[in-house]
Amino acid sequence: MARENNRPARRQEENDGFIKKLIEVNRVSKTVKGGKNMRFAAMVLVGDGNGRIGLGTGKAKEVPEAIEKATQQAKKNMISVNVVGTTIPHEILGVFGRGAVLMMPAAQGTGVIAGGPVRAVMEAAGIKDIRTKSHGTQNKGNCVKATIEGLKALKSVEEVAALRGKSVDELIG
Repeated sequence: MARENNRPARRQEENDGFIKKLIEVNRVSKTVKGGKNMRFAAMVLVGDGNGRIGLGTGKAKEVPEAIEKATQQAKKNMISVNVVGTTIPHEILGVFGRGAVLMMPAAQGTGVIAGGPVRAVMEAAGIKDIRTKSHGTQNKGNCVKATIEGLKALKSVEEVAALRGKSVDELIG
């Protein structure tokens, strides 16, 4: 006869249609009077693969709890990215801290030419053709944040035309 466990049942991972990418997990400690309190900090990127992405961080005593907190925060912080077909509308430089990421549109079929953390952002956002180059820091968190800052600053042709008071046909030419 099998012995009954008192452990709680494992929660089933719900499939909510989001692409979840774990960027990094750090062990952090706080020194207190009685010693050191160890905790884990997680950074998670969430995207729908259709031009929406969000970044979140979470801290907890256990790694899965930290990842869950970060995922929830990332879902709250979702932003929309201007995408033209499978690439971005124009070249942009995203800057965060000492990190900078140059993003350039690419022809269809080029693929994602990007380093690890930047590649994760592009895949989560659903961008299939892009060339990127990271400058400055190689810190994963700052690279991801610089990439998101750059993607936030992208403008569509319609937005640029409205800012200049012209029609889209006048701009394109």
